[in-house]
Amino acid sequence: MNDFSTLVLVLPVLVLSVVLHEWAHARVAVWQGDPTPAMLGRLTLNPIPHIDPIGSILVPVVLWLLPGGFLFGWARPVPINSRNFRDYRKGDILVSLAGVTVNFLLALGFVLVFAGASHLVRLGGEGVGGVAVNLARMARYGIFINLILGVFNLVPVPPLDGSHVLYHFLPPDLGARYRELGRYSLVLLAVVMFFPGILSVILYPVHFLDQAAMALASVLS
Repeated sequence: MNDFSTLVLVLPVLVLSVVLHEWAHARVAVWQGDPTPAMLGRLTLNPIPHIDPIGSILVPVVLWLLPGGFLFGWARPVPINSRNFRDYRKGDILVSLAGVTVNFLLALGFVLVFAGASHLVRLGGEGVGGVAVNLARMARYGIFINLILGVFNLVPVPPLDGSHVLYHFLPPDLGARYRELGRYSLVLLAVVMFFPGILSVILYPVHFLDQAAMALASVLS
């Protein structure tokens, strides 16, 4: 079982990451001509309208307390009416990629924080060392969490973001049948999440990118 003090560092990073993911969807949707997110109060950095009590808090806490400490979560999906986009295909692709783009940018930002905090840890100094250690730990979790969110959401399983992108590159008839898979989304996601072999394949790029991120942090620090 993982300790509570670590969860206190991890949970705010997860909430920040999923909230900014959804805010990015809202921001780009409005930019592409759909006023729905703004009308429903989702074009905001205030986390409260975005937080899903189950996906943003309960599920991450339960997963963290289980053996293995795997952490995952989500925010409330932003309501979007793609029929309002000035260019439906372009708008749907851009909105779908907005969230994962923010997660990868956040991962890079946490790399910089980790490098700076690691440098402070080496410098030491009264009152600085302890704060820097916790900051480095938080940034380390931020890197990994955002890589998981970015890669996982690119998986082309409806309704994940990757499915919206793949849809537009399929022939119309095949694309329509592909989107119908959305009705089985819970089953498909359960298969992905609970079959270790499938999950390992998905997480392979996460581990590869995580190693690259730590190599970059080592150079910068």
